[in-house]
Amino acid sequence: MSAAQDDDTRDGVWAPRFAPVAQIIPPNVFADMDVKVAAAVASGADVIDLAKGNPDAYPAEFIRDVAKSSVDDPLNARYTPFDGKPAFLQAAANWYGNVHGVELDWRSQLFAVEGAVDGLAGLFAILIDRGDAVAFADPYYPSYHCMSVMHGAEEILLPARAELGWLPDLDAVDESVWRRLRMLILNYPNNPTGAQAPASFFEHAVELAKRYGFLIVHDFAYTGLGVSDQQVSLLTVPGASDVSVEVGSLSKMYAMAGWRAGFVAGNRDVVARLKQYHYQMGSMVTGMIQDAGAVALNSDQSCVDELARRYAGRREIVAGGLRSLGFDVFDSAGGIYVWFKAPERWSGQRFADALLDVAQVAGLPGTCFGRVGKDWVRLSLLKDESLLREAVRRIGAAEL
Repeated sequence: MSAAQDDDTRDGVWAPRFAPVAQIIPPNVFADMDVKVAAAVASGADVIDLAKGNPDAYPAEFIRDVAKSSVDDPLNARYTPFDGKPAFLQAAANWYGNVHGVELDWRSQLFAVEGAVDGLAGLFAILIDRGDAVAFADPYYPSYHCMSVMHGAEEILLPARAELGWLPDLDAVDESVWRRLRMLILNYPNNPTGAQAPASFFEHAVELAKRYGFLIVHDFAYTGLGVSDQQVSLLTVPGASDVSVEVGSLSKMYAMAGWRAGFVAGNRDVVARLKQYHYQMGSMVTGMIQDAGAVALNSDQSCVDELARRYAGRREIVAGGLRSLGFDVFDSAGGIYVWFKAPERWSGQRFADALLDVAQVAGLPGTCFGRVGKDWVRLSLLKDESLLREAVRRIGAAEL
């Protein structure tokens, strides 16, 4: 029996042999937390699950109406155009123009994807080879780390600092990092902190990208859900499209998380190469979802403003309630999370575990998002106000 055959046999029974990359996939912290919460519920606990970033809202009625009527369109039973429906891409270009004052060519600077992670995965595939340097702020969305590991990238973490509003200090980064960098990932409004970046931050990043020759990828999944004058698109910076792409998602902005739609916008060469990759390795966004997404993007955005106001009220309930209990809470103005520091004698992991065990409130420890947030905890705002008030009450009553 050959060595290859022997590798595929266990106790005389054939077993699949996996590629090396399949053996280094990091665990999904969100899936792991789902298992932990499910176990607590199965044991009889009445858990308030604030660990998930899963919208409890429903798409606005006018969006749902289009989705329903589009089901009856025979064309939507077929494969959609590879790049995305023209009407969807045009709507995304209109959204950029109307909301952010950015002019994009829908044919060459926009591409439809099945959500932000789909777009990010494709960008890693076409841009990152083994040993290439990828940088992003710590704390970070875990998929950035996972994709870096799977592509064999050199991962460079830029520590975000609380005193800088949970932004990294780009001026503190050694020049040798910029010189070897292939990709800089930004994410504002940020998950998990809710931090927002001013235009000056993006301007500085674009200047560095042009000087040292790397690409910026801006994960813009939480746009619209905060203070409107701080919702800055990277592409508003003059010349940003020369060195960057932005990944947009309809999941949080229009409460369409389960519908799976988004777009990649910006640099023409990157968008063109992403299309080539996706033609072979991806799936087109469902036709009725693109129809609904187009009407959402073309709307006056009042439905987004309504969601932002709802989340602002919830943020005040949770952040204000935690502050009244003596917690250090980051004063974010965006996103759908509250980021707060565990009590002095606790790590974020131990405190999150205690919240679930004692208060029956599920949150995610900052270690799920890197090293810098090891003493912090993220709570979601995606429950109704009565449950959020009860969660705060339980946290206070637990006296941890």
